[in-house]
Amino acid sequence: MENKRELRTWLDDLKLDHPLVIAGPCSAETEEQVLGIAQELKNTDVSYFRAGIWKPRTRPGMFEGVGALGLKWLQKVKEETGLKTATEVANRAHVELALEHDIDLLWIGARSTVSPFIVQEIADALKGTDKIVLVKNPVNPDLPLWLGAIERLASADIQRLGAIHRGFSTYEKTKYRNNPEWQLAIELQTKFPDLPLINDPSHITGKRDMIFDVSQTALDLNFDGLMIETHTNPDAAWSDASQQVTPQTLIQIMKDLRIRKESDPEKEYNAELSHLRAQIDVVDNQLIEILGKRMKFSDGIGALKKKKNVAVLQSKRWNEILGNMVLEGEQNGLSEEFILKMFKAIHQESINHQEKIINS
Repeated sequence: MENKRELRTWLDDLKLDHPLVIAGPCSAETEEQVLGIAQELKNTDVSYFRAGIWKPRTRPGMFEGVGALGLKWLQKVKEETGLKTATEVANRAHVELALEHDIDLLWIGARSTVSPFIVQEIADALKGTDKIVLVKNPVNPDLPLWLGAIERLASADIQRLGAIHRGFSTYEKTKYRNNPEWQLAIELQTKFPDLPLINDPSHITGKRDMIFDVSQTALDLNFDGLMIETHTNPDAAWSDASQQVTPQTLIQIMKDLRIRKESDPEKEYNAELSHLRAQIDVVDNQLIEILGKRMKFSDGIGALKKKKNVAVLQSKRWNEILGNMVLEGEQNGLSEEFILKMFKAIHQESINHQEKIINS
């Protein structure tokens, strides 16, 4: 698949003066719930009303969606509010039912993207469709797998494509439900700058109070839109209650987000500067998280030294680290002076952590 301006045609045709917004409940629960949320989202920045009809769950016995019945509710949403509709599909049967009910936008979920067999089945079922098809990143941080899924759809003559960044699973505990791994999304943008890229802050954060910050980061990184789960009574939602916001909160989020002005006389310079600064912010946050992890290991060493009555400072070990890091720094374009200053500061912080534990 080659990058081409035509990849953006479906998005450009919407003629939006704001980022694309796809919003609605994680799960369609009842007809009243679906229509009630849709009524509150009409005449807002929302272009597509989303609702999960089939819900793949990690473990059996949990609510797994209302099934095809919910597609009729989405049809009513379009009739009564004028909002276009969107839902997730995971197999040929889902696709056929969604097309039968004239769903406007379909997306392939993270659990499906990991399987080329599933993606190919969906691509075959959608062959030649004029529907918009978006692909969420796979569960694990695997850019070729993500791109491969998009390419399978393109090979099936599906013209209206896009990607959804919803973060990646990690065995480490972080503040996110799914670690954003922004660099993968940035690399996707670099390879296909005209492929519409949507951010899903609901699944990245897992917490409604973090949605604004992640949305702002996404816009600073030139994402084209947002998919935000929205519910009139989030705490009572049948699935993913903690990551859904009310329609009123969504409206306020869209008001508060900083969006670059097209009328800026130095638009290209400012856009590129903001983009680079946003990438620096992402890396800086990663640095802080990594340094925090490093100090936790230092805490462990401090506890071990206290148990064995060993001195905090181990000069031979420190000199080995410093020598290795100077060499690593040179290979990455970093001066010896900078490496020495940085690692002396890190070493001192590590000593402080260990002394605090030993003296406690």
